[in-house]
Amino acid sequence: MLYVWATALVVLNVCWLALVVMQLPGNWLMVLTTLLVAWWQWDQQMFTVGPLVAIVVLASVGEVLELFAGMAGAKKAGAGRWTPLAVLMGAIAGAIVGTFVIPIPVVGSLLGACAGACVGAAGFEMMGGRGHKAAFKVGVGAGIGQLMGSVSKLACGASIWAIVAVAAFWP
Repeated sequence: MLYVWATALVVLNVCWLALVVMQLPGNWLMVLTTLLVAWWQWDQQMFTVGPLVAIVVLASVGEVLELFAGMAGAKKAGAGRWTPLAVLMGAIAGAIVGTFVIPIPVVGSLLGACAGACVGAAGFEMMGGRGHKAAFKVGVGAGIGQLMGSVSKLACGASIWAIVAVAAFWP
């Protein structure tokens, strides 16, 4: 019966990993589901503490990377002091709008977040008095940073999935 639960967990975590691609909290759903199964099957020793701590750390790292990558991209391109906040707001709004405007699950959310970060940064820079060229440069930096953050978060999610898959079946 333990292998049935392990198989169900690994399959469910694939679904949660797909949510990460759509800019949703799939990594945390993988962690939550795994922790619940570990707690429920604790007497069966399905998981040890090591892999559970590792997946919590990876989920946290993925969130931090995604959160700050767009901001770092804007800063590297010469953004002003408050522009990173506009990048964050733009990425969130863009992901929501992109999901509905471009109804392709992965593409809409990802492009929306990158475009939102770009528009948020460029718009904020132009409101601050910068020229179009300099503001566009900051916006592109923010968009590329957001893309890198999303890819990093997905890599953390794939690592979480692999750790859980191995640990669930490892004797």
